[in-house]
Amino acid sequence: MDNDMAEPDPSRQRNGVVEVLYGEFTDSLNSKVRYSVSLTESALTIQKISSSLEQDEVVFHLADCLGCRAYKVEDEADVGAFFTAYFYPFKRRWISTGMARQKVEQCFRVALVQDPLTNLQEAERWARAIREASIRQIPRRHDVKYYEVRRPCRIMVLVNPQSGRGQALQLFSGQIEPMLTEASVPYTLVITEHQNHARDLVRETDLSQWDALVILSGDGLLFEVLNGLLEREDWEEAIQTPLGILPGGSGNALAASVHHYTKSPPAWGKELLLSCGFLLCKGLVTQLDLVSVHLASSQRIFSFLSLAWGFVADVDIESEKYRLVGPMRFLVGTLMRLASLKVYQGRLAYLPAPPFTPQNSSLCSSLPCGPNSSPNQNSRHNHITNSNHSTNSNHNIAHNSSNIAITTMRTEPQPVNQKGPPDSLLADLEQPVPDHWTVVNEEDFVLVLAMFQSHLAEDLFAAPGAAADDGFIHLLYVRAGISRLALLTLFMAMEKGGHLAIGCPHLVYERVKAFRLEPLSPEGAITVDGEMVEYGPVQAQVHEGIARLISG
Repeated sequence: MDNDMAEPDPSRQRNGVVEVLYGEFTDSLNSKVRYSVSLTESALTIQKISSSLEQDEVVFHLADCLGCRAYKVEDEADVGAFFTAYFYPFKRRWISTGMARQKVEQCFRVALVQDPLTNLQEAERWARAIREASIRQIPRRHDVKYYEVRRPCRIMVLVNPQSGRGQALQLFSGQIEPMLTEASVPYTLVITEHQNHARDLVRETDLSQWDALVILSGDGLLFEVLNGLLEREDWEEAIQTPLGILPGGSGNALAASVHHYTKSPPAWGKELLLSCGFLLCKGLVTQLDLVSVHLASSQRIFSFLSLAWGFVADVDIESEKYRLVGPMRFLVGTLMRLASLKVYQGRLAYLPAPPFTPQNSSLCSSLPCGPNSSPNQNSRHNHITNSNHSTNSNHNIAHNSSNIAITTMRTEPQPVNQKGPPDSLLADLEQPVPDHWTVVNEEDFVLVLAMFQSHLAEDLFAAPGAAADDGFIHLLYVRAGISRLALLTLFMAMEKGGHLAIGCPHLVYERVKAFRLEPLSPEGAITVDGEMVEYGPVQAQVHEGIARLISG
C-alpha cells in the first residue's frame, strides 16, 4: 500500500532542529505490511503498524550499521523506490553458545507520490541520513587514540590466493566484497602472483592513489607490505598509510588480535572474517607498534607480530605440510613436535620495560610483570647494573667475561645505515649488550617467544596483556626440564590466555623494550611473523606506534 510521508511531530523539534527523522513505509516484499520508522542520533527504530494494541518495536543501534543505500528497481511500472540498511549486531549463535556479529538487512519501500524521481530522492535522503548518523556512532574505546580514514576511502585489497586452504579469493567474493559494497567503499583488487610481489608493489607504487592498504591472507603478506613500505625513500610518510587485515590464512594472528582489542566475544573462522570486515568498513585507525629485527648478516627487517626460536618456530615451520587442514595445522604440528621434544642452547638478554603502571600501559594489571613479578622470577636472572650502584639481594652482579658472548659494557648505540627509524636501544650485534640490560642465567631452553600482539594464532592467546600500541615486547621463554605433559598443558591453557596463571615453574614472562638472542645449538630455526629467517644471533627493539592499523 502506498502511503505519504508523515510530517515530523512538533514535539520532536527543538530550536528548529528535528531530532528524530520519522516516516511510514511499506515492506519491500509485501505492500500490505506497513512500518513506522524513526531515526535518532544513535538508533533506527522500527515498529509494525497494525490494529493490535501490542506492537513490537525493534531497535537497531547505528554503531552496528555498516551502510545504507537507496535504489530503484528495474520494473518501470513500479513508481516506488527502496532503501536498505545493513546492520551487523551481536546475536546468539545458532548452534554453539556465545555471541557473534550477524548480518541483518532492513529494507523499506518508499512511495510518497506517483513520481518515481521524488520517491527515489526521499529514499536517498533516508539512506544518507542513516549513513551519516552511523559514522558518528562508530564505537570507540576510551583509552585508545584514534584516527579516521578519508571518506570515501579508496582501498587496495591484496589477496594471496594460495594462503590457508587456497580459499582467499572465495572469502573475498563471498563475504568481504558485499560488505564493501554495502559500506560504499571503492576498492581495487590485487591478486599476488609470487613471493614478495606485495613487497615490491608497495615499495614502488604511488600511495597517493590509496587511503588504505588491506591484506586478505595470512600474516606473511602483511609482513611483506610493512617491509616494502619501510624500504621506500618516503618511508616516514608511507608507514602512516592505514593497514587493514582480513583473515585468509591458517594462522591469522593479527586478525585475531585486532578482534580481541575490540573487547568482543571470541570469534574464529568466518565469524572472525566478518568481524574484521566490519571494522574495515567502519574505518577507525589506531597506532601499531613495529619491532626492528637485526639478523646476523646485518640485515634489518620489521615485524608486527612475533619472533620465535625453539619449539614454537619448529611447529610453525614443520606444520606447513599440514596447511590444508587450516588453523588445525598448529595443533597437529604441536603434537608431532612434542613426540620429539628438543632442548636448545643459547643466550638471552633483554632491556626491561619501565615498571608497570596504569598510566604507562593499557595492559591488564593482574598479569605478572617484569623482573619484580616474584622473588622466584628474580632469582632466575642476573640483573646487570653499573658496578657502583646498589643491587637487590635477589640479584647477582654479572661481571664482564671474555668467554661469554652476551656480556655487558657501557656502549653507545650503533647507527644503522638503512631506511626506517633508528634503533637507539641496541648496540651492534658484535658488541656486548649495554650494562643496564638483564642477562638470563640459563642457557638451555625449550622455546623463546617474543610477542608484539595478543595472539600467536586464532586459537593461541599468547600475550593476554598485549595491545597494538603498548610499546612493549612480551617476552616468554620456557626453560629446559619441562615435561611433555606440562608443555602440552601450557599450550592448551594458551588457547584462552590462561598459561601465565597456571604456575608453571619453567615458564618466564617479561615485558621488555629490546632483547638479544644468541643460539648456540648448531641447528635450529628462527621465525619472524611466522616466516623463517636466517639462523644465528638476532636482536630487536620496539618502535612504539609508528604504523597505522585499521582496528576498533
